[in-house]
Amino acid sequence: MRIAVDAMGGDYAPENIIEGVGLAVERYPQVERFYLAGDEATVKRLVDQHQLPASRIEIVHASQVVEMSDSAALSVRRKRDSSVSVAVDLVKQGDAQAIVSAGHTGAAVAATTVKLRLIEGVGRPGICSPLPNDHGICNILDAGANTDAKAKHLLHYGIMGSVYARQVLGVKEPKVGLMSVGEEDEKGTEFTKQVFAMLKESHIHFIGNVEGHDLFEKPIDIVVCDGFTGNVVLKSCEATAKAMFKWLKQELTSNPIRYAGAMLAKGAFKAVKERSNYETYGGSPLLGVNGVCIIAHGGSSALAICNAIRVAAEAISHDLNPHIQEEIERSEQDHAEDHQQS
Repeated sequence: MRIAVDAMGGDYAPENIIEGVGLAVERYPQVERFYLAGDEATVKRLVDQHQLPASRIEIVHASQVVEMSDSAALSVRRKRDSSVSVAVDLVKQGDAQAIVSAGHTGAAVAATTVKLRLIEGVGRPGICSPLPNDHGICNILDAGANTDAKAKHLLHYGIMGSVYARQVLGVKEPKVGLMSVGEEDEKGTEFTKQVFAMLKESHIHFIGNVEGHDLFEKPIDIVVCDGFTGNVVLKSCEATAKAMFKWLKQELTSNPIRYAGAMLAKGAFKAVKERSNYETYGGSPLLGVNGVCIIAHGGSSALAICNAIRVAAEAISHDLNPHIQEEIERSEQDHAEDHQQS
């Protein structure tokens, strides 16, 4: 198993990236080689500092870095030697089987889409991001790859998300919901109503419309939405969780009695924080591209990078893409048969 890592991508790159690779080297022996794409001198200094084994590390020089202010589409053409482009090239060439990047999300999506192409039949790729709830994990798809989606794209998200949940997460019959403003079938915009009809006619286990509170309360495996909505929902949830922990800390340390109670419940607070922490989940797969691409949080710590590498290894080991293509083809065949009968 071979994984390419964008060593220069992320708010705390390359330090956190290299440290995270160091953790992954210890935890995931099945990954026999890590390709680190980035400035050779800088990356080598950190590799030596963390004493990473030369037998499992290969540095691939990249002279450019995609900045957050760069255009996603233009970065692929104007910064062909960027760390993210070089990492994707390693997958395209067959040297690596997956890429992990905590850098510019749009650039990672653009580079993988252009260089690796889409799985046959897929209209647009989608980011599948985990969100913890009362029943385990609810995955939002799309979380920001395709902000101007069409109805068929969301149908494909439902299919791809269902395959991912079944093949990689081990869910026997994944439940798929559609993000809307009410649970009733007739609720939503004309766009969501169109998507609703398509999902209902598909062969996946579609449970209907879901609302914001359902993300945390219901046993849902995949929630389908356009990338604009998904990204806003995900970042709002993340910000709310951070604010709640901040406010809770302020209140619990406001007087000695509360502080004493907080110390007694320290283990519970720690468990809840870990459950809601993106570091635990590591990264989000970009579904639909003809390869494995894991999008990590921009502010990823070393632990988050390590877990993003774990997600990449899981996707590789389950050979996800052939299953997605098979289900997309099945959906197209079912649609064609229904059209002929009507």
